[in-house]
Amino acid sequence: MIDYIVRRLIFGIFVLLIMTTFIFIIMRAVPGDVVTLQLANSGATPEQMAALKAEMGLDKSVFGQLIDWGKNALQGDLGSSLWSGKEVSQIILDRLPVTIQLALMAIVLAIIIGIPIGVISAVKQNTFIDHFLKVISIGGLSIPSFWLGLILLTVLSLSFNWIPPLGYQSFAENPIVNLQQMFLPAICLAITLSASIVRMTRSAVLEVLHSEFIRTVRAKGAKEAVVIFKHALRNSLISVITLIGLQIGYLLGGTVVLESIFALPGLGSLIFETVLVRDYPVVQSTVLVFGAMFLLVNLMVDVMYGWVDPRIRTK
Repeated sequence: MIDYIVRRLIFGIFVLLIMTTFIFIIMRAVPGDVVTLQLANSGATPEQMAALKAEMGLDKSVFGQLIDWGKNALQGDLGSSLWSGKEVSQIILDRLPVTIQLALMAIVLAIIIGIPIGVISAVKQNTFIDHFLKVISIGGLSIPSFWLGLILLTVLSLSFNWIPPLGYQSFAENPIVNLQQMFLPAICLAITLSASIVRMTRSAVLEVLHSEFIRTVRAKGAKEAVVIFKHALRNSLISVITLIGLQIGYLLGGTVVLESIFALPGLGSLIFETVLVRDYPVVQSTVLVFGAMFLLVNLMVDVMYGWVDPRIRTK
């Protein structure tokens, strides 16, 4: 297992390197640059603009800028914002807890919603309940999270005269207000993930329920609840855990728009804001953090296989 983890970490570093290089090139290929945006309508001369570019280190080639950024990043220096001058690492640390809380809440809600419904759908196979739940899950997969967020905000504000409290407050400052602010975006993220979990859980549980060892368990007189939850569900969880790990990328991507819609100061809204103003160091470092989070979660999922299925530990 240790050798496997080391191999995955090496592969993850390689993936992060490719991803970072790709984002670095793409950001600088987008029309417009930070110097032009900062000095727009200021009457700055070409010499002044060139001096500002040199001060920001943007006068070098894209490859040269990438090498400089990579050397500093390896030493723990992610640079400073080209607009505020604040250290990028501090900006990310200030915003990271919001995104982590949102993603964790979405995952927990999706599991609470998806696994029980998936089990019910499998147990009630080919009944009206099963068909109804399948239609609901397909609908959940089809609804974009940002569209659902806008609809929820519109309906709640017009029909119930309620919107989430404005002015973000952390859980430590005010738990009730924090949960009110985070619940709607977490639901929006959880809907699509829970729909995927429903479909995966249903398929996996059905496959296990039709296996020989389940017939043996039933022949021994085990209660149906024991058959379903102790044997069928547990042996189906590897597929569900794999799906959740793969969907982390969707969750992190969904935060970019949802945090902007719900005015949450997380990493998602940070990317949205800084891409618009071409704040290269912030965008670059935030995407790097997102990628590292995704790879770390997938590594944790692989390690959890041994806990869910003890047979894997001996392989």
